[in-house]
Amino acid sequence: MSGRGENNEDEPEIRIIKNDLVFKGWSRCYRAQYDQRRRDGEIQRVNWEYRDNGSAAAVLPYNPVENTVVLIRQFRFPAYVAGHHGRLWECCAGIIDTGETPENCARREILEEAGYEALRLISHGHCFSSPGALTEQLYLFIAEIGPARPGAGGGLAHEGEDIEVVEMPFEAAMALIGRGEIVDMKTLLLLHILQGAYHS
Repeated sequence: MSGRGENNEDEPEIRIIKNDLVFKGWSRCYRAQYDQRRRDGEIQRVNWEYRDNGSAAAVLPYNPVENTVVLIRQFRFPAYVAGHHGRLWECCAGIIDTGETPENCARREILEEAGYEALRLISHGHCFSSPGALTEQLYLFIAEIGPARPGAGGGLAHEGEDIEVVEMPFEAAMALIGRGEIVDMKTLLLLHILQGAYHS
């Protein structure tokens, strides 16, 4: 059995030996073994572990009239055990449900987490969030928004979410990057995309 990539004219020759599920919870962890033909022509057997938790949508709410963005702050346990003990500044994001489009996921997430509705949703493609460890593809959006829904946002308590919602000038968000206070990759990426699309 061969693993097939997408849109890759220089696809390596791969033969999958085994691909075993070793843990299933919120995500699924696999241990794989495969043969790979190296660029020098030699065949190398590789053992690899990876996680599959589906794909996700990340969306940055932006008010073009006021030139403000909406960021959220929340506690992230993996970041905590890695040494980051403060709450993280993030854009809105979530796993795409079965049968859900990335666009619908983006609209759902900004409403659940931040309490805003997307008046216009602008796609900026997708990328692998950590291709050495995850199968996850991250779909990127800027959402042009109007006023927040009163009382909406804050996340879902039954999923352990406790989210602070902050609307701030775009320049203030970029200043947070400059001070090293935004360390979440998807948020850094979307803020720089916004900078290039609206402020170049």
